[in-house]
Amino acid sequence: MEMKKEKIIKPTLPKGTRDFLPAQMLKREKVLNLIKSVFEKFGYDPLETPAFENLEVLSGKYGEEGERLIFKILKRGEELKEALKQKSFSEESTQQLSDLALRYDLTVPLCRVIAMYPNEIKLPFKRYQIQPVWRADRPQKGRYREFYQCDVDIVGSSSILADFEILQITNEILAQLGFTKFLIKINNRKILTGIVEYCGIEPGRGNEISIILDKLEKIGKGGIKKELQEKKISSKVTDKLLPVLEIQGSYQQILEKLRNYLKDSKIGIEGIKETEELFSYLEKSEIPKENYKLDLFLARGLEYYTGPIFESVVESPPIGSLTGGGRYDKLIGIFLGRDIPATGTTIGIERIIDAMTELSLLPEVKTKTEVLVTIFNPETKLNSLQIAEKLRRSGFKTEIYFGEKDGLRDQIGYANSKGIPLVIIIGPEEIKQNKIVIKNLKSGTQESISADELVDKVREILA
Repeated sequence: MEMKKEKIIKPTLPKGTRDFLPAQMLKREKVLNLIKSVFEKFGYDPLETPAFENLEVLSGKYGEEGERLIFKILKRGEELKEALKQKSFSEESTQQLSDLALRYDLTVPLCRVIAMYPNEIKLPFKRYQIQPVWRADRPQKGRYREFYQCDVDIVGSSSILADFEILQITNEILAQLGFTKFLIKINNRKILTGIVEYCGIEPGRGNEISIILDKLEKIGKGGIKKELQEKKISSKVTDKLLPVLEIQGSYQQILEKLRNYLKDSKIGIEGIKETEELFSYLEKSEIPKENYKLDLFLARGLEYYTGPIFESVVESPPIGSLTGGGRYDKLIGIFLGRDIPATGTTIGIERIIDAMTELSLLPEVKTKTEVLVTIFNPETKLNSLQIAEKLRRSGFKTEIYFGEKDGLRDQIGYANSKGIPLVIIIGPEEIKQNKIVIKNLKSGTQESISADELVDKVREILA
C-alpha cells in the first residue's frame, strides 16, 4: 500500500518579525550588555513583567493611534464560544472577543507593578527592564511588530534632577556605542499646553495637537498644516501656532520669547521654569552642548506625558528616533488612585542596532567559542574529551569536534569558518610525549607544548 506523502510546509515568518542567527545574536548581546552596564552604573535594578496583560490595563493609555496597534488576544474556550454566538459584530462588540493583550510597551506594566506592590517597592524606585513588546503596526525599515525595548525609569521623584539623570544615561549609552553625531531633543508638555492655550485652541485638544506635531519628521510642516486643517483647526489658529514653535536661538532666547507669549498661561510658565532648571544642569554637566537642543516641535505622541520630554536622533542613517521618553506624573494614579511622579526613557535597541550596522560600528563576531579541541582518531577521543573538560574548568569557552568529516584539515576548516581562534591537536605521538599542539588561526602559527602548560598558554594567547 502506497504511503500518502505529507504536505511540505513552506517555512515563513510573520511580517514584522525576525529570526536572529548566532552572528546577529552576538551583536545584540554586545549592545544589550553595554546598555545594561550603564543602567546599573547609575544605580538601577532589573524588573520583568509578563508578555501579556489584562486588556483593561493597556487600553486607553496610548492615544487613538496607539490603541489601534495593541495586539489583542482572543478569549478561550466557552467564553469565546459565547461571544461568537452573536449574529453580527460591530467594532464595539468585537472588543468583547478579547480579554488579554500582548505588552505594548514597558511603561504601563511598570505602573501596574508599582500599584500592586506598595509594601515591597521602596520609593524612589529606579528600575530598568529589557523585554520584547508587540505592536500591530505596518512593518517598514526600523519598525517591527515584535521588538525589544530597554526602559529605564525613576518612580517617586518629582525632582527635575531625575529627568536630568535620564538624559545623562541616554548620552552615555549613545556615546559608548560609538555614535558621534547624535542629538537629544528636549521639550516640555506643559510648554505645549501653554502654546495651545495661547493659540485659543479649545481645552481638551492639546494631546490631539501634540500627536500631529509629533509627525514633523514624517510629513514636514506642510503636512502638519494639512492635518490641522483636517482636524478643523482654523487657519487663524495655525498661523498663530507655527510661528511660536519656530522660534530660533539659544535655549535662553527661545524661553525668553516664549515667556512673552505664555505670560497668561500658568501651566506654560511652569513648563518654562522646569526647562530652565533642566538646561542649567545640562550646561554644568560633561554632556557636550552639541548633543542636546531645545526643540518646541517635539511632542511625543503618547497621552500620558506631563512634563519634560526627550528624544534622540542621528544625522545618518535616517532611521527615526533612537531613544524617547519623558515625565508621566499621572499614569500610575490610574491604577493606584493617587498620583506618583515618574520619569524615564526607552532605548530603541532595534533601531540602534540597525543604525550601528549601517555605520559599521559593530564588529563581525561569529561565535563565542575560544578553543576547538580536535579528535585525531577514534583511539584519541578520550584524551580530547579530558582536554576539553580541563579547559572548561579553567573558564575557557571550549568546543569539541563532532562533525562527520573527521580529517584534521576538515576540523581546522570548521574552526576557521566559525571564527574560533585556537585549535588543539592531540595525536598518538603527543599522547606518548605528554605534549599538546596549539594552532593559532589568527596568527597562522602553531607550537607544541607540555600538557601541563596548556591552561597558561591558552590564557596567554587569548589575552
